[in-house]
Amino acid sequence: MKLIRKQVLAGARLFGTWCNLGSSLTVEMAGLAGLDWVLIDMEHGAGDQSELVHQLQAVDATPAAGIVRIACNDPARFKRVLDLGASGVMVPYVNTGDEAERAARAMRYPPAGVRGVARLNRASSFGVDFDAYFSAASHELLTIVQIETSEAVDNVAAIAGVEGVDVIFVGPLDLTTSMGIQGQYDHERFTAALDHVADAARSAGKAAGILLPSQAMLKPTLARGYSFVALGSDGGMVASGMRDAAAAVAPFRN
Repeated sequence: MKLIRKQVLAGARLFGTWCNLGSSLTVEMAGLAGLDWVLIDMEHGAGDQSELVHQLQAVDATPAAGIVRIACNDPARFKRVLDLGASGVMVPYVNTGDEAERAARAMRYPPAGVRGVARLNRASSFGVDFDAYFSAASHELLTIVQIETSEAVDNVAAIAGVEGVDVIFVGPLDLTTSMGIQGQYDHERFTAALDHVADAARSAGKAAGILLPSQAMLKPTLARGYSFVALGSDGGMVASGMRDAAAAVAPFRN
């Protein structure tokens, strides 16, 4: 697996994309496209645990890091995806410092955390590299928590201050929905929230991240201090391409 936590905390700009189709082929395409990381979506994506192992195998054959978004902040879900060899975990709907602390502890083996220990799994090369993996896991695996509600924005300083949380990641659609301004990404309340999140991350020595709804937002978002940035998704790109094809042939229908 490719480990990027040190780069993230050093402030490097790292770019990725979402993969929500449950396909190892689109994960492989994303990893080969020149991106730094690929997010495999187990919250809203079509794939399940049986597809995840193939997707992680696919991304590991590319230069990109494989990150998994789990469905909820549940220690059992962390354990399952980490044992399969994820380089990092994204946790949705983290609203308080206490919730961020639970996520950070679920990422780590005792005594720093509560992750269950198993020797024979893919992450440790089925036991061959267990000692090295065990000693490095708490320092090398990336923990990303999502800011998706107004409550989370209010508590973002406490969330960012949790030791072991590395990326404070905005989910724009959920956040604007929570704020009552769904999809209004240029609304002053949303842009103020973006600045607040970026300031909190910077003050805590963490990275600010976001999934951008459009490429036009890239430059202003980077200027705000965001460095862990996703553009688009495999599902969105396929759907857009299909619609473009249908539009091209529409004038020629009988």
